[in-house]
Amino acid sequence: MLTRLRRWPVAVRMLVSALVLVLVILPLAGALLAWNVRQTVSQSFDERLLSFLNVVIAGIEFDPQTGELTPGSQLGDPRFERAYSGWYWQVNDNSGQVITSRSLWDQRLPQVSGRGPDWVDVPGPREQRLRLVERDVQLPAFDGWLSVSVAADLSEVDTQVSRFNRLLSISLTTLGVLLLLMIGLQIRWGLAPLRRLEQDLRAMEAGRARSLTTDLPDELAKLADAMNQVLQRDQVLIDRGRTAAGNLAHALKTPVSVLTTLSDKLPDEQRTAFRTELARIDDAVRHHLARASAAGPAALAGVDLAEALEPVLSALDTLAGRRGLVLDPHINGSGMVRFEQQDLQEIAGNLLENAINWAEKRVSFSARLGVEGLELVIEDDGPGLSADDIEQALTRGARLDESRSGSGLGLAIVKELVELYGGSLNLGPSPLGGLRAKASFPV
Repeated sequence: MLTRLRRWPVAVRMLVSALVLVLVILPLAGALLAWNVRQTVSQSFDERLLSFLNVVIAGIEFDPQTGELTPGSQLGDPRFERAYSGWYWQVNDNSGQVITSRSLWDQRLPQVSGRGPDWVDVPGPREQRLRLVERDVQLPAFDGWLSVSVAADLSEVDTQVSRFNRLLSISLTTLGVLLLLMIGLQIRWGLAPLRRLEQDLRAMEAGRARSLTTDLPDELAKLADAMNQVLQRDQVLIDRGRTAAGNLAHALKTPVSVLTTLSDKLPDEQRTAFRTELARIDDAVRHHLARASAAGPAALAGVDLAEALEPVLSALDTLAGRRGLVLDPHINGSGMVRFEQQDLQEIAGNLLENAINWAEKRVSFSARLGVEGLELVIEDDGPGLSADDIEQALTRGARLDESRSGSGLGLAIVKELVELYGGSLNLGPSPLGGLRAKASFPV
């Protein structure tokens, strides 16, 4: 699981982290806002009840002659006059006398002990949930305390809070979606230089470019410049190594030839042993000389398929004509291929030369470039090879016919080059009767 997480793309990581933050912070902020709004609405509601309570207290009158309590003028709110409206007031004295608002009808509010003002939630008529405030007061000429209370239905508070919560949920959800969209756009814009860098690397791999662009933000421009310097230094080192290998092979070739000539003066037994070892050295020199001349895929240069093969086909067509053979070339598809020109010519040339050496009348060559890659197919009408001979032919220095000229290095070098480019070399019987060699390279 941790391995999979480490392989997540940077954009996905940033989006997931942003999503986690949104899912954590916005609900917490919403809960805090909802709690704060409920407290504010409840406090405002309590202050309204206290204001009505003070009005009720100010309006109470006591008649000493009759001993009756009478309410004052109306509170100015018709809800206190409508039966079971949810807004009520009530006055109790210590003798059990009770006067109430018309809205309370025949019901009574519970009393709260204490001088007040005290706020409590109590049940009301018709299963209403009431918020009640009560206060004990004394009137002039009245012997004892009056308990005055005002209550109102809490559904009003609940309605306001529910409406706010709905609006808050919609707002926070919209805000969260917009934040994620903006973060997504920000990530895409922020990672755009990295995508350009990736495109440049792929262009270099495909042979369409030789260096990375430095038209990037400062941090990535420095990185691209450093990578360009590394690539240039590596290319120089590769060229030096290839040149050194070629120089060494050339340097050894001449002494080997001299030693071969000098060995002719030796007795037969010694001459045979000398020539066997010199032949091994000569094979190794030829192999590394040929391999040093092959560039391999390091340069990442692109070449036109038809233009690269044209001089090889022209030269070998002349060679085939001198030997009385017909060379039938076909190139299907055109365009750039990711090859060093010298390597492509080395592969095609060695395969064609091998076919010409063994063919009797005809050699066929086809190059097909498609969406799946490049395929080179060379066929001849010669004697062909058995399975054992095919395996031996791909071994460096092996020669199936000692009477023919050559070092036995051609197919082995071709096989190495093909594998360097990620391709495969297959040998088998040809419909023409001889050998069929197919070199396939991926896109």
